[in-house]
Amino acid sequence: MSDKSPSCVLLADRHHALTESVRGMLATAFGTVVMVADEASLLDAADRLRPDVAVVDLSLAEHGGLGWLREVRQRSPDLKVVVLSVHDEQTIRRAAMQAGGDAFVLKRDIATDLLAAIEFVRGGGDKATFSDDGQRT
Repeated sequence: MSDKSPSCVLLADRHHALTESVRGMLATAFGTVVMVADEASLLDAADRLRPDVAVVDLSLAEHGGLGWLREVRQRSPDLKVVVLSVHDEQTIRRAAMQAGGDAFVLKRDIATDLLAAIEFVRGGGDKATFSDDGQRT
């Protein structure tokens, strides 16, 4: 990680067990990690806390869709958003990026790719998906 640690990373996922393990990993690299479990809490925390980075499950909204991502982008245009997903289809990756995601990481690759994705978007990188070896595509 670079010397410029964000003051806050916002982590949003409905699956508590996964969120706890990801929080633990992020806490080793960043000062504050705030966890939320639904779309309303994500939008509220993004507004109140003004985090540098949000790591958000693609399926956060109960009824699916990417409305949460468009709303976050509208409310917080400078917020860097790393989208997590279990879905490996190119069309899903593309949709997430077009809706406003800055990086896309598969959940199965969190251990190898998430910190690299965060560093990439914090460094000004523009739109990337990460493969299972940490490489951008």
